[in-house]
Amino acid sequence: MNKILLFNPKSANGKYRIPNSILSIAASVEGIYDWVIVDGNRDPEPLQTMESYLNTGEYKYLGFTVMPGPQLKQSIPFAKAIKEKFPNTFMVWGGYFPSTQPKVILDSGYVDFIINGPGDHAFPQLIEALENNTPYEFIKNIIYKSGDKIVKTVKEDLFEQDPLPPLPYDKLNEIYNIKKYLGRTYLGERTLAYHSSIGCPFTCSFCAVVPIFEARWKAKSAQNVYKDIKYIKDKWGADAIEFHDNNFFVSEKRTVEFAKLIKPEKMSWWGMARIDTMDKFSDESLALISEAGCRIIFFGAESGNNLILDQLDKGGTQTGDQIIRFAERLKKFNIIPEYSFVLGTPAPTPEQVEAQIDFEIDFIKKVKRVNPRTEIVLYTYSPVPTEGSTLFKQVQEAGFRYPQVLEDWISPAWENFDMRKNPLTPWLTPEMIDKIRDFETVLNGVYPTVTDIRLSMLKRKAIQAVAGLRYKVNMYKYPYEIKLLQKVWKYRQPEIQGF
Repeated sequence: MNKILLFNPKSANGKYRIPNSILSIAASVEGIYDWVIVDGNRDPEPLQTMESYLNTGEYKYLGFTVMPGPQLKQSIPFAKAIKEKFPNTFMVWGGYFPSTQPKVILDSGYVDFIINGPGDHAFPQLIEALENNTPYEFIKNIIYKSGDKIVKTVKEDLFEQDPLPPLPYDKLNEIYNIKKYLGRTYLGERTLAYHSSIGCPFTCSFCAVVPIFEARWKAKSAQNVYKDIKYIKDKWGADAIEFHDNNFFVSEKRTVEFAKLIKPEKMSWWGMARIDTMDKFSDESLALISEAGCRIIFFGAESGNNLILDQLDKGGTQTGDQIIRFAERLKKFNIIPEYSFVLGTPAPTPEQVEAQIDFEIDFIKKVKRVNPRTEIVLYTYSPVPTEGSTLFKQVQEAGFRYPQVLEDWISPAWENFDMRKNPLTPWLTPEMIDKIRDFETVLNGVYPTVTDIRLSMLKRKAIQAVAGLRYKVNMYKYPYEIKLLQKVWKYRQPEIQGF
């Protein structure tokens, strides 16, 4: 009775991606312990499937990967039900949510351990300690409860990625056909999700990555990234790549080397970057990246206001002027910049909050004027518990509090909070939120996202005609006619649905 059941909770409707995070945990115990994966995105009855494994009496350890938002809908009730029915199992959670909210999770009584950051070393070491009834207090990257006290062990230095064992794609394919993980997107017919690095070398105080990785970044070599992708392309027919790295483009040298390797494969790809980092890339590098198939890059623009960028601890050298200038620069390389903006940061008075929102709306329109192809993704600011950050102190002083009972996190309001759609923050009034959402509706009407592959040219022209006048005269309130068309045509929102 020492087999391991790994669970990837459902994260999206009708969209499957290779569960890289839980697959990396499987890789860490491959050849040592028997394991199986249950994927909530693929299995119509995942709880029944898990219970069928547990009923054999062979599975003692459960590993859940848990992101905030949709994954909590299955994680919380399933973990509770399993622990009640199989009390002698050990429940281990990893991912951003447990790492940033350990107390509410461990106080629930049905999660035994949290992996605090990368689990490639911590998870197998914890299983070994539990198997042999040896101390686990000195295992790095774990959080657990001792009596009434929450114990956090020291964080492990980020380790090199190339020596890690390869992901067991072939064994996953025995459980779930990998071809069904290769979905049709704007990028291609069979799009592969892949992680080539972990962490990010910056300390933005609104980002959930910061408390986990503490401004550290480690990446696989370009050669190893290419080798993995080439294997999946040749065996299962992948023709496009979504790099789900927090920051794929940290190193110009690595990016260029990868671009040279992938170029002959004629695959389209997407990744995330910082504007001030990529603005330092040479024209030759940007041209090669484009020629190698990079079609669109996600950038955290966050704000065109330099004071807000400082408030968000954006770091680096990014400015409002640079945001506009770089959007224009990318036009000549035929790479679409996908800019995200965070609206609704705290300010001393409601008038200042509203002024900030108005500023960002005007700034976004400036970006669109210099490069109309720029994709705009709007978020409302959702606090992240970044210890020591000035911004989080402001948030707490304003009266913001997280739920104190784990089950409260799966209420509709908090799910929307995690999707950065409903901030639940004291300084934002319903009228302010409506202003943001109404502008977003009109903006998406005038500039429908290129990533919505189901939206025909005729439908695009129709919705643009309806929204155009509103956009031109700054009349965003009550855009019911646009919302109706978006609802009828099931308009895709990249900020919550990806590609």
